Amino acid sequence: MKELNENTPMAELMRHFGQKGTVAWIGVRPARNEAVLPVKNVKATPGNGLEGDRFKGSANSPRQVTLIQAEHLAAVASMMNKESVDPGLLRRNIVVQGVNLLALKDKAFAIGTAVLEMTGLCHPCSKMEKALGFGGYNAMRGHGGITAKVIQEGVIQLGDSVFVSEGGSGD
Repeated sequence: MKELNENTPMAELMRHFGQKGTVAWIGVRPARNEAVLPVKNVKATPGNGLEGDRFKGSANSPRQVTLIQAEHLAAVASMMNKESVDPGLLRRNIVVQGVNLLALKDKAFAIGTAVLEMTGLCHPCSKMEKALGFGGYNAMRGHGGITAKVIQEGVIQLGDSVFVSEGGSGD
């Protein structure tokens, strides 16, 4: 992880989170091109991502888990002139609400008993056009969420908190 100089005003600001986030939805993709299956809980393991998900990589793979903000689902739905968007259509693993996922850049964060590390942005793919309809790809641009790797095994459940353990979490 890239670390900011700990003694700068910007580093201090980047440690502040107004509140903990919450897991609102979890899904796993059992095989390529199959529907995402919603689950109530899932085991996260370094190098394997989420149990039951099609991802199979190494401990260093940057795309073991994908996350998206619930607030972005509303934005995408609005751009598609829909009341809501089913998170399973977006092919992400975890929907969180109440925390800005981009603020997790260069940080390890806890979800349930697992610890993950943001590895990058999760850009939309061409499947969004089919899943959401004409214009779906562009509606998802800037709202695709993040990718992460599991750095400590644990269980993630609906309703679990999402927070950065160092630097406070709004408590």
